[in-house]
Amino acid sequence: MTGAEPAPPPGPGRHTAALDLDGVRDKAGFLDRCARDLGFPAWFGRNWDALADCLGDLSWWGRPAEGFVLRVHGWEAFRTAAPEAAATAAEVFAEATGRWAERGTPLTVRYE
Repeated sequence: MTGAEPAPPPGPGRHTAALDLDGVRDKAGFLDRCARDLGFPAWFGRNWDALADCLGDLSWWGRPAEGFVLRVHGWEAFRTAAPEAAATAAEVFAEATGRWAERGTPLTVRYE
């Protein structure tokens, strides 16, 4: 996934979170960074299914009226260092985006 989807600007009705992938080179590092930067709950199991579960819940972020924005910094370097992990992560993000859209609360993932 190379193109960034235009994200709506942060606002009072949106929860905006940032995932900083600087220096992340593998799946384990990616999942650890998700736990830290996205404030995942203690039950986060640091695997792809647990990532999907957390992104499908987001109750700890509150319930913003206008949705969620996830800004992923350092995506291209991570994708180069760990192409298989990046591809799986992008799939999990895309599935979560679709699930939130079905609920009428958008989740926008912006790759930077």
